[in-house]
Amino acid sequence: MAVYDLVIIGAGPAGQSAANAAAARGVSIALVERDRLGGTCHNYGCDPTKTLLHSAHLLHEAQRAQRFGLRIAHAEADWADVQRWVRQVLEQMQGGSQDDARRNLEQQGIDVIFGQAAFTSAHDLSVGGRTISAKQIILAPGTQADVPPIAGLADVGYITNVEAVGLASLPKRLAIIGSGPIGIEFAQMFARFGVQVTVLERAPVLLDGEDRELADALCGLLNDEGIRLETGVELQRVERTAAGKMLVFQRGEGAEEQVVVDEIMVAAGRKPAFEGLQLERAGVETHKRGVVVDATLRTSVPHIWAVGDIATRYQFTHVAEAQATLAVQNAFSEQPQPFDDRVIPWVVYTSPELAHVGQTEQELAEAGTAYTVVRAPFAENDRAIATGSTHGQVKLLVGAQGKLLGGHVLGERAGDIIAPVVLAMRAELTVEQLAQTILPYPTFAVAIKQAAEQYPGE
Repeated sequence: MAVYDLVIIGAGPAGQSAANAAAARGVSIALVERDRLGGTCHNYGCDPTKTLLHSAHLLHEAQRAQRFGLRIAHAEADWADVQRWVRQVLEQMQGGSQDDARRNLEQQGIDVIFGQAAFTSAHDLSVGGRTISAKQIILAPGTQADVPPIAGLADVGYITNVEAVGLASLPKRLAIIGSGPIGIEFAQMFARFGVQVTVLERAPVLLDGEDRELADALCGLLNDEGIRLETGVELQRVERTAAGKMLVFQRGEGAEEQVVVDEIMVAAGRKPAFEGLQLERAGVETHKRGVVVDATLRTSVPHIWAVGDIATRYQFTHVAEAQATLAVQNAFSEQPQPFDDRVIPWVVYTSPELAHVGQTEQELAEAGTAYTVVRAPFAENDRAIATGSTHGQVKLLVGAQGKLLGGHVLGERAGDIIAPVVLAMRAELTVEQLAQTILPYPTFAVAIKQAAEQYPGE
C-alpha cells in the first residue's frame, strides 16, 4: 500500500493549487480526481462560461455597431464554431490536453490518480481498486448542481451548467430555474445568441445578496434585452406537451401560470459533491452546505482539512485557491493560521458586470451601522462615454473616520475596476487615501477615484 505525506481529493482549482503548494515543499503527494482535471470551474463553469459570454458580447456589439459609425452586415453566430473556440480556449488555459495537464503535474512529483475516492478509515482510501494511505488529507471535491424536487422535472428532463456549456445546438426557448450569478450569466449569454429565455426565481428579487440598487438596475437592462424575469414564483410541476416542456408556476395564492420551452436549465444552487466519499468512515463531520471546519480549515479529524466550496460560503475559485495554499501550510505547520475572509470580492459576469466587495447597504442597515454613500456614474466617466459603456456606477459605502465598508460597481469590466477597492480595504486605507490615489486617464477605474472624492469628510 502506497503511503503519502498528503492526499488531495479533487483536482479542481483548489486541489491543483494545494498540489502545487505541497510540491514546492518536497513532500509526497497523491492527487485524486474522479472526472476531469480542472474540476467544475475549468471544464463546466467559470472558464467556459466567460468564453461563451465574450462571444455573445461580441455578437451583441456587432449587431449594434452602427452607433459607432460601423456597418457590419448580417452579424450572426455559428454555434459549432463557438464551441470549437471554447474548446481551444480551455486547452490553452489548461496548458494543453488532459494528458498534457496530467504530465505537467507528474513532472512536479505529483501522483495523479483517477477514480472515485472512498474512505475506509481516517487515514486510508480506496481508489479504483487500490488502497492508499495518507498522513495528511485535504478535501477539495467541490460542489454540483442542487436539483429541486419539482414534480415531473426528472421525467421531462433538464440540463445543468455541465451540459449547458457544451450543447450541440441551441434551443429556441429556454427556462432557467434560479437567478443567482450562474443563472443570470447563462440567461444573458443564451439570449444574445438568439434564444428566448425565461428566468424563474422563487425569491422576491433576483441576485439576492448583491447591492439592491445595482442589482435592480442590472435586471432592468436584462429585461430590455428581452429576457423574461419572473420572481416570487413557486414551481408546481413540469409536464411534457406537444408544444414542448411546460413549467407550471404560481405566485402566492394567485392563478397558475405556465411557460412552454424546448429546454430547462437548473441553476438553483449548489450542493457538496460527497457521493461515494464515505466521509463517515473517517469521522468527518458534515452539514448541508459542506464540511465543518475551524478557522484554520481543519475538520473534526485533526489530520483532515477541507477547502473550496465545501468549506466556505464564498464559493469562488479565488477563495478556493487561497484556502488551498493555506491548508497545505497548516497541514505541515505546528502553528496553523486562520483563513482571513474579511475582504472577499466577487463578480457577476454579465454585460455590464456587477462587482462586490465588503458589505451592502442592506447589511449595514440591519446591523445598525452608520454609513455614507458616495458614487460616480459611468455616464460621467470619459472612457465609458468614449466606448458607449455608460450604464452603471461606482458606489462606495463609507463608515466612521473614512473607513471603507463596501464597494459595488455596475459597469463594463466591473470585476477589474473594483480591484483598487479590494486592495484599499485589505490594506485598511481610508476613502480619503483612495481619493488621493493617482489613476491613469482615461480609464474606467478613474470612477473609483471620482466616487471617493465625493466623500464630504467627518
